[in-house]
Amino acid sequence: MKKTDTNYSRRSFLKVSSLSGGGFMLGISWFATAKPEASLEALQMEATWQELTSYIKITPDNAVKIFCPNPEFGQNVMTSMPMLIAEELDVDWKSLEVEQAPFNTALFNRQFTGGSQSIRSAWKILRTAGASARQMILTAASEAWAVPVTELTTSLGKVMHAASGKSVTYGSFATAATKLPVPKGIELKGNSSFRLLGTPQKNVEGAKIVHGKSLFTMDYRESGMLIAMTERPPAFGMRLKSFDAIEAKKMPGIVDIFPIQVYEPTQKLAMFDTRSFNEVIAVVGKTTWEVMNARKKLKAVWEVSPETKELGMNNRDTIVPAGLESTKQHQAEMLAKGKLPGRIERKDGDPDKAFAEAKFVLERTYTAPFLAHNIMEPTSTFAHVKGDKVRFVAPIQGPDFIASTIATRLGIPKENIEINLARMGGGFGRRAYGHYMVEAALISKQANAPVKLIYKREDDVSGGIYRPTYTLTYRAAFDENKQLTAFHAKGGGVPESPLHANRFPAGAIDNYLAESWSIPTNITIGAFRGPRSNFNAAAEQSFLDEVAEYMGKDPIAFRLDLLQRAKSNPVGKINDYDASHYMGVLELVREKSGWGKPEHANKKRGVSAYFCHNSYAAQVIDLQVKDRQVRVDQVTSAIDCGVVVNPEGAKNMAEGAAIDGIGNALFGQLTIVDGRTEQTNFDSYRMIRHAEAPKKIEVHFVKSEVDPTGLGEPPFPPIFGAVANALYKATGKRFYDQPFGPKI
Repeated sequence: MKKTDTNYSRRSFLKVSSLSGGGFMLGISWFATAKPEASLEALQMEATWQELTSYIKITPDNAVKIFCPNPEFGQNVMTSMPMLIAEELDVDWKSLEVEQAPFNTALFNRQFTGGSQSIRSAWKILRTAGASARQMILTAASEAWAVPVTELTTSLGKVMHAASGKSVTYGSFATAATKLPVPKGIELKGNSSFRLLGTPQKNVEGAKIVHGKSLFTMDYRESGMLIAMTERPPAFGMRLKSFDAIEAKKMPGIVDIFPIQVYEPTQKLAMFDTRSFNEVIAVVGKTTWEVMNARKKLKAVWEVSPETKELGMNNRDTIVPAGLESTKQHQAEMLAKGKLPGRIERKDGDPDKAFAEAKFVLERTYTAPFLAHNIMEPTSTFAHVKGDKVRFVAPIQGPDFIASTIATRLGIPKENIEINLARMGGGFGRRAYGHYMVEAALISKQANAPVKLIYKREDDVSGGIYRPTYTLTYRAAFDENKQLTAFHAKGGGVPESPLHANRFPAGAIDNYLAESWSIPTNITIGAFRGPRSNFNAAAEQSFLDEVAEYMGKDPIAFRLDLLQRAKSNPVGKINDYDASHYMGVLELVREKSGWGKPEHANKKRGVSAYFCHNSYAAQVIDLQVKDRQVRVDQVTSAIDCGVVVNPEGAKNMAEGAAIDGIGNALFGQLTIVDGRTEQTNFDSYRMIRHAEAPKKIEVHFVKSEVDPTGLGEPPFPPIFGAVANALYKATGKRFYDQPFGPKI
């Protein structure tokens, strides 16, 4: 058994209260940040459950409800996080109810879904909550039956006493349990004792999704609610000069049209704040159709914005250049910048000497364009401002971050902001940026009514937030025996570098140099599934294949040789990966794919492996190319992410990562001309289609006793490199520039 200390000081993450009518509720203050002054009396009524971000509710009739603390956008945390509680609580998973917890700044400082950290961060906290609740119920039963706690056991929501044959549900002792102190030094189960964790469980909201239940913001309705849309500049680098709304206001159903300034000029931008289009025109009406039609009647005059300075946190200000930028301009600037010395991020040995003495130097440059998230559910949010209070129903990954911004912008106390978390119809970074919530609140305030703000698909695609455009140049030096003697990586982009200087193959090569550079832009960029890694992995793994080919080595064997060096005699002390775990996923994918076996000799296959977000992933992809069309026969994935909480959800994420990665590698591209995106909807932004998805995907997890790491992002980056390497086998030519599809 594992022991964990539940004595978390006066800001303990566990709170106990009785429910009206009897019963028991154990609250979990997420990240142990509950404010001590918050009153638990507010938890008596169901309407105020938002006072906690996560808790257990047990009623006298043994109804059990578990609240998921983190926002859900398809990665299945609403299933996996409650499983952590249910495992230690020892209740019947099939009979309990799971609900999304609301966000409330009166009690908690942070809720965030992102960075593949939800399960990793919750692993001990939520299990401890479940174990503590179980122990309190046992103690209450012990006192009621006058028997030692050691004689009691639990099973699926029942307390049992073998000697007397008694067996009673948790609910019978729930009210008494609330009068007990939270136990200290609670014991957690050892991994070998798990009954629920590690077993495949279906999405708890699957049935609701299939039956079209109202889960998403786009479905939300409220009496008196108005619909709003915003008109923004037609191009990045432009701003509003003036507008005429006379004709638009005459359109049926229109209530008002007015400009709003999303952020004050002097307002410092906090985490995930963005203001590329800071002044927009709000069109408010009774129905979506009426608002859309009125927006077409607006007569706006736009002008080119001057260079500005964005005020950021910790005095980290950003210069936003003037002008209407274009993809061709970016490409030329990156080409020129890449030829200049960059900022040295890491230097091992004497790479300059090694390259000067090399018998052969292999140099290759890789590029990738901007990518749009293309979330399934276009952005929408509900807001209702009443005096100095505002209530939201919103799809947001980090409600705490945007709550601080809203409080500053509206000039209201943060505790007066209520955010009910809607299920997000996709995200992977896009929903971390909550500027749409600021817009909705400002519109509601001026309209003096509850408002649902809706973005059209074209608004989402043409208005950011994008994966940056990147380039990486690699050089490898070889001696007369074709042995690798030095490695050089130089990476940059608009407006950031993709380089991870301390990742593989750093630590495996004596002479190593990593440089970075960046170019400022007024194009809005942001987190995109596996930030930076999604391109770094593609370029790195493609180049390593070409290096292996020059050396006459098998691609997997070559990687394993490098990793063995990093394991047995590493270069440097700041390598951010574990060579043994890295080798493990490569060995597993080699085994499961049958790599190198005679029966697969005629397959056109590529391999790739990468470490990010604390986890390791490797993939082998088999594909064919006929008439310039790619058909993916199979993807074999191997993943080391520690203990797998829910194999069903984990497998789904890995499968989705493969499909998402293949689609972006072959087709993903957002280009810009004079500040405007050339792609605005799915007719011009090419997405992977059903017929192009892999015919088969196999997912294998490394058996592990290590606490869970990350999973939402790690399987995504390596698929790009696997696609490029397989395409080389199928076509005989290397692919350096994404997307690959148009170049086949």
